[in-house]
Amino acid sequence: MSLSESIRNYKPAGQQEQNDKEQMLQFMENSKNYLERENRIGHFTASVWTVNKDHTKTLMVYHNIYRSWSWIGGHADGMEDLCAVALKELQEETGLKHAKLVSRDIFSLETLSVDGHVKKGKWVPGHLHFNLTFLAEADENEELTVREEENSAVKWWTFEEALKVSSEPWMTEHVYKKLIEKTREEKGENYAEDRTV
Repeated sequence: MSLSESIRNYKPAGQQEQNDKEQMLQFMENSKNYLERENRIGHFTASVWTVNKDHTKTLMVYHNIYRSWSWIGGHADGMEDLCAVALKELQEETGLKHAKLVSRDIFSLETLSVDGHVKKGKWVPGHLHFNLTFLAEADENEELTVREEENSAVKWWTFEEALKVSSEPWMTEHVYKKLIEKTREEKGENYAEDRTV
């Protein structure tokens, strides 16, 4: 299944995902190099929301550029199989060798704005990340390693702790809370849509 088909077939959870899904499809129709970071307006990325086997904790990295604990992910860099990108990023950024994706299906999607910043001595202008998120499970006792050029720590947090250690209010409110609710639904627990964690 192509990337555009995967996005078209995805059933959005709420207005944010519906609007972002439409934006992604429109962007793909009007951009030839939407998988390449050479597209300075925006490009596709993949993230992985990694949980332990009990679905009570999530694995996060301390991101050097954003200066915050965050989920794990990276650029497509020409690869249309964003599921494979997500798993590769998880292995490279954490050292996990036995983590597995729960499914190849999209777990969530979101358009993320990136402020201009310096990376490897070069200025990167502000742009958009059209991001697909996938769900993975891992053993929280497996040894972790840090990818020092991008992150300075890797650690498991309970869901409640994860919301507190992130220093990005928008991500906490609109992404991480959503992912926690989706994880609980995946586990078969019934939570009201307006429940706060």
